[in-house]
Amino acid sequence: MSTPTIDRETEKPKESLTHRLYTGDISYDFIGRRKIWYAISGVLLLISVVALLTRGLDLGIEFRGGSDFQATTAVTSTTVGDFRNAVLETGVPNLDSTTVTTVGDNKVRIQTRALNVAEQTTVRGAIAHKAGVSPDEVAYQLIGASWGKQITQQAGIALVVFLVLVGFLIWIYFRDGKMSLAALMALAHDLVITVGVYALVGFTVTPATMIGVLTILGYSLYDTVVVFDKVRENIAAMETNKMTYTEAANHAVNQVLVRSLNTTIIGVLPVAALLFAGVFVLGSGPLEDLGLALFVGMIAGAYSSIFIATPLLAQLREREPEMKAHRERIERRRRSAEQKSTYKATVEVPATAAPVVETAPITVTTVIQEPTPVADLVEDVADTDVSDADVDASDADAEVEPAVVPAEVTPAAPRKQPTKQTRRKR
Repeated sequence: MSTPTIDRETEKPKESLTHRLYTGDISYDFIGRRKIWYAISGVLLLISVVALLTRGLDLGIEFRGGSDFQATTAVTSTTVGDFRNAVLETGVPNLDSTTVTTVGDNKVRIQTRALNVAEQTTVRGAIAHKAGVSPDEVAYQLIGASWGKQITQQAGIALVVFLVLVGFLIWIYFRDGKMSLAALMALAHDLVITVGVYALVGFTVTPATMIGVLTILGYSLYDTVVVFDKVRENIAAMETNKMTYTEAANHAVNQVLVRSLNTTIIGVLPVAALLFAGVFVLGSGPLEDLGLALFVGMIAGAYSSIFIATPLLAQLREREPEMKAHRERIERRRRSAEQKSTYKATVEVPATAAPVVETAPITVTTVIQEPTPVADLVEDVADTDVSDADVDASDADAEVEPAVVPAEVTPAAPRKQPTKQTRRKR
């Protein structure tokens, strides 16, 4: 006896969220909700501008000028606080903005405002005493404000040239000026927010800050270009897929969403560790300035590429006459398809089957009377030897008996006529 087998339905493997977003099985309307993203960005930009106007930027000694002291000493966990207190205890006014950083494990650096000769001598002696060296062993450098002004001016020129070249490059690559405009506007969004956070938290703007800002410019543009490249790919097939520009751009954002999030998270984690080390371990210095710029800029860049640049691009392109005509054509087709589907749903209503009544079979019979041919009768009369009088009236009037043939049966062949001999015998 064979064992019965049970057919089990093979379960379909569960698709990942990334695959469902890429294929369009699920989709979030980023562009349709652009007013929400614009409002969030507007609030952040407003806070940043107010912080810049009220608090301003704390420019480092490289930009505003000042006095720089360096001394050799054994670096410990209390070195920064000890030297800062030693400088403040000298009694020289307006030294609250003094910054103390360590260089390696055997050097300390103190930066103050610009000091005159007497103030410089006092501060230098206090630093030497704390470090346990002679005042002549304390290196001193005076940085003028004019040098810092030149550095600031050159940095501004470099930033403008960078933006112009990048905008031109994006224009050439995508052959779309509106993509270049949207990318630059998203980049400006990131810069204002980053600088506003610097003003809000009071971190010092140093050359390390400039390095961080230039880094986030490249990161923000990279993320935006990745999204725009997918937008261009979807736009090329939007006529075939019967999609509007907004729908194709929104589908592109959903397709690269997981990739952008993963890239941002992986990039922000080490930057967060860098910022933590600069703020809580070292207390101040280049790591703090560089870490804050990168941390804020990378998050702002990821946000702007998805929530600002692409919705702004779709909004600019939808205003073009060609895209308006394309949208109207797509909407007209969809309305026509909806009307057809509604008509079919109304007409093709399944009818109720009529009840079938079973009846007994009925047999119909048909009576067919086949007359004798006239020619045969004439021939029979001519051949007979008897006279008309001798012919029996019954024989002369004899006719073929009618046949009863069922309707379902094929009619029988005609009955043979009596022969001459048979009629003579009669």
